[in-house]
Amino acid sequence: MQPDPNWLRPDWPGVTAFMTTRGSNFGRKAGDPELAKANRIGLAGLLGARPVFLDQVHGADVVRLRADWHDDNAPKADAAVSTDPDLAVAILVADCLPVLFAAPGGVAGAHAGWRGLAAGVLENTVAELCDAAKCQPGDVKAWLGACIGPAAFEVGPEVVAAFGREPIERDQPGFLYRPNPEPRWRADLPLLARERLISVNVTQISGGSWCTLTDDSRFFSFRGEALGRPRGRMAACISLRG
Repeated sequence: MQPDPNWLRPDWPGVTAFMTTRGSNFGRKAGDPELAKANRIGLAGLLGARPVFLDQVHGADVVRLRADWHDDNAPKADAAVSTDPDLAVAILVADCLPVLFAAPGGVAGAHAGWRGLAAGVLENTVAELCDAAKCQPGDVKAWLGACIGPAAFEVGPEVVAAFGREPIERDQPGFLYRPNPEPRWRADLPLLARERLISVNVTQISGGSWCTLTDDSRFFSFRGEALGRPRGRMAACISLRG
């Protein structure tokens, strides 16, 4: 596998980090499973480490990567931490927000849809990374990858309420009100993620400006599949450089 110039990358020293685009599918349950398996193997050469994918369940659990985990025995979790240069964190992406983290001595990645964000997956990831790498939140850098953007992600009052806002018929931080004809809001996942990260003293935050649904030539999108777009999953990956 060769790196693609269309891939998204944080500009960080000391780590290898990127999010792939629609040119390669890494989802074993979305598209050709054998091709996805081969693509996952191909990532190792680019990362200089073996990528470990999780069984993502839209929750808030965080694990520390183990060398005996593989695709067939991956833990059910939505974030992982690695302090081992031989093990890379790999997050599958369609419309949920991937967040990569780098700290002195450790890296992490999180799958943050609205359920995971509201449940605290980013806060939990920062805490686990800081414990594993023996650092402080102020030492942590966070990069937001591509997700469904605020102009396209329409949600109901239950999502507004999950973030501690009153689902009243007006704009609120992270939610733009749109009657449709019943009350609906457009949710801004990157903004909500930044809010959560800042609340735990992570202030070195970048990325988050791409929309997987509207940029249909560049990204896979779960919601886009209903519109006839190809099925597939991208990968957001990070590893320490040995």
